[in-house]
Amino acid sequence: MPSMPSRAPLPDEPPEHPAVAPDACAAYGDHPDQVVDFYAPRRESGSGGAAPLVVVLHGGAWRAQYDRQHITPFADFLARRGFAVANVEYRRGSSLPRQNADGPSAGRWPETFDDVAAALDALPHLVKEALPEADVRRTVLTGHSAGGHLALWAAARHVLPEGSRWRLDAPPQLRGVVALAPVADFATAVRLDVCGGAVTQLLGGPARYEERQPYADPAALLPTGIATAVVQGRTDTTVPHEVAEAYADAAAGAGEVVGLTLLEDVGHFPLIDPAADACAVVAEEIAQLAY
Repeated sequence: MPSMPSRAPLPDEPPEHPAVAPDACAAYGDHPDQVVDFYAPRRESGSGGAAPLVVVLHGGAWRAQYDRQHITPFADFLARRGFAVANVEYRRGSSLPRQNADGPSAGRWPETFDDVAAALDALPHLVKEALPEADVRRTVLTGHSAGGHLALWAAARHVLPEGSRWRLDAPPQLRGVVALAPVADFATAVRLDVCGGAVTQLLGGPARYEERQPYADPAALLPTGIATAVVQGRTDTTVPHEVAEAYADAAAGAGEVVGLTLLEDVGHFPLIDPAADACAVVAEEIAQLAY
């Protein structure tokens, strides 16, 4: 079992768990980060039938030092709950500060979005080869923090502006989305300076923000027609609950209901910590959409 890479601690971070190696891995492109790890469902002997597929997008403010390894215990937790799991990696920002920046930059435009779109498009074929136990007709998309943003965005590709390179002609074949403490409303996230300006960095800096925001902000891509649930801790100091609430309000304004579960005395990381009660709540939200 590989050890987790060394990295600077994040605020509101739970005790670390060892990374959990996948059962299979497949590439969806040529870049080293264009890979998906697969976890087979751990089920009782004799239980038959294909398992729902949960696609996981990790967080870490779209920054390079936070890769998919930190969410592997959560992926394994879901597999032990009987789900087939695909843990998607994608290209993130530089591990070095940009000129005149205080820290590592967040995301790459357009590569971060290219990768998430390409991975989701490739998954039906990849799953057939690497994880035949999975039922892609019962796919639930989930993501945490920046990954929650990407999950909401991926479910909204069919409502992207005309001419977008990522736009789909029809809604993606999903049972739904469960977004965990997502960076879901860019205006609120920028106002609260979530993750040290990461949203503005993701879009290429202040000069490109207004141009690119309509193509990347989940709150601007509503309604989607995709069943959506958001799980958020009230004491989250990394992505405050106001961000999720603003997204739910935007959905309501667009005529769509988003289920918002606010967990008392829960911070940012318990949502993906298998040892935390909040993680069981997340698994139940996923199950309600998958079955």
